[in-house]
Amino acid sequence: MFDYDAELSHYNVRLRQAAEVQTNDRVLDIGCGAGQATREAARSATSGTALGVDLSPAMVDRARQLSEEEGIPNVSFELADAQTHPFVPNDFTVGLSRFGTMFFADPVAAFTNIARAMRPGARLVQLVWQAHDQQEWTGAIRSALAGPESQKAPTGLTHAAFSMADPTAASDVLTAGGFTAIEIADMQEPIYYGPDAASALEALSGLGMAEDLVADLDAVERARALERLLALLDAHDTGHGVWFDSSAWLIIAFRP
Repeated sequence: MFDYDAELSHYNVRLRQAAEVQTNDRVLDIGCGAGQATREAARSATSGTALGVDLSPAMVDRARQLSEEEGIPNVSFELADAQTHPFVPNDFTVGLSRFGTMFFADPVAAFTNIARAMRPGARLVQLVWQAHDQQEWTGAIRSALAGPESQKAPTGLTHAAFSMADPTAASDVLTAGGFTAIEIADMQEPIYYGPDAASALEALSGLGMAEDLVADLDAVERARALERLLALLDAHDTGHGVWFDSSAWLIIAFRP
């Protein structure tokens, strides 16, 4: 299983700082993955609780396992779709999401459901990707595999990963979902793909970000493309892992 927590470690710090979880908060983590942000929120909300929800059974199982190992009593996880899950109304004081809100089939319905679960005055703090052409990782990987002349869009991460890349559109969706006082801040942080080029290549293949772009190539061109990608990954090895630049929006909104 790819280590998303390692990939997004720098962003996780920024999310935690922005969330400012307090002792008595009741926190909802949307698209919690393996639950890193949920567990950190629970540690801050010592007299409160933190609930993480995700659609991946494997991620939820991993989140529960890690929480048990770390002995965190006030955290829980549910296999649930935040777009439709029947949360207790007016329950949460803080909502979090680390790149988990871009994939809703009906974002207005999803944010309406999330807003319903939050108390008046509660804040929703989320990170979403900016446009794919603002991401070094998508452009560099595409160029290395398909060649600079290729017009193929980034794969692996679907276009839905960039569904909230337009700040105006994102603000409109949140407003339609019942949120107000929306603030959007630009953030750039490096993201991590492994301790060395070979490990990073394996990670990208597991994510589908390599295989999809070489699927139409013959065996010779495929091998050449993967050699170019390996050289690119090696060039991005800082001595402390393989890192690529990225850009995100930090969006803070409130339930009135």
